[in-house]
Amino acid sequence: MAQENDTQIYEFILLGFPTTTGLQALLFVIFLAVYLLTITENIIIVTLITIHRQLHKPMYFFLGHLAFLEACYISVTVPKLLVTFVVRNKSISFIGCMAQLYFFIALVCTECVLLAVMAYDRYAAICAPLHYTVTMSHRACLQLATGSWLLGFFISVLKVSFISQLSFCSPRVINHFYCDISPLLNLSCAKRRLAEMVDFISALFTLLIPLSVIIVSYACIMRTILLIPKAQNRRKAFSTCASHLAVVTIFFSATLFMYARPRSVNSRDHNKLISIIYTIVTPMVNPFIYCLRNQEVKDTLLKVLCRRAAVSRVSDH
Repeated sequence: MAQENDTQIYEFILLGFPTTTGLQALLFVIFLAVYLLTITENIIIVTLITIHRQLHKPMYFFLGHLAFLEACYISVTVPKLLVTFVVRNKSISFIGCMAQLYFFIALVCTECVLLAVMAYDRYAAICAPLHYTVTMSHRACLQLATGSWLLGFFISVLKVSFISQLSFCSPRVINHFYCDISPLLNLSCAKRRLAEMVDFISALFTLLIPLSVIIVSYACIMRTILLIPKAQNRRKAFSTCASHLAVVTIFFSATLFMYARPRSVNSRDHNKLISIIYTIVTPMVNPFIYCLRNQEVKDTLLKVLCRRAAVSRVSDH
């Protein structure tokens, strides 16, 4: 029996959300709407930041990277999820599963580092404003953004290289809506302790170091803000950080719960719901958080909309 179960796996079955046909149709419509909305709003942010010179500042430069990242991020998981709602065949090839896992981990790790970089940018702007243009020069911003992407994809190579070399047993059902680390490790019938250890240590490294940078940055920011004499100036300074702080809280709360723990913990159905928060909900709400809390982005968007409305009225006449 052991030899029969320990066979070469060429594909997996993504269990997804097993429900009735009517509920699956409803979920398909909801997730499709969320996906299209997320892609549209993140593309709008990237376009606004790229085209309009008043947004060519370090804070918006990193925000543009974050928006582009989250458009890619949600595209790694949701299209396959949508397919599982409309077809009976819920299989994914071994190569496809490893590719999905690779890009998913890479983008998660990149976002962790990028959020830390954005916290450092706010620290430099509020705590050392006289040196801000030198500290966050265009070259420095490019280096920080490039480093975030390279580090994220390097860590992903490390994780996936260990996981892909494991032997997987039948049944080949992944109790998730995408190829995630924990359910894949639970399917392994080989010695997985090394892969679990590498994954756990790299997860702590990826999460805790950026989170420590964020905590230290905001501790310095809060101390500086409290020393500002006028309440109006204090509110203005804090408002530049509020949106980023909200995004950090949502993202790291979910990821720490899911990944900063040993892989021996079995994957349960409620983990799917938590995964929805940072794989689908967070990319959708982040543009709203940043745009609604940022006056410059709102003003730029309103100008574009008003200009288009004026052009449309002229063309109609």
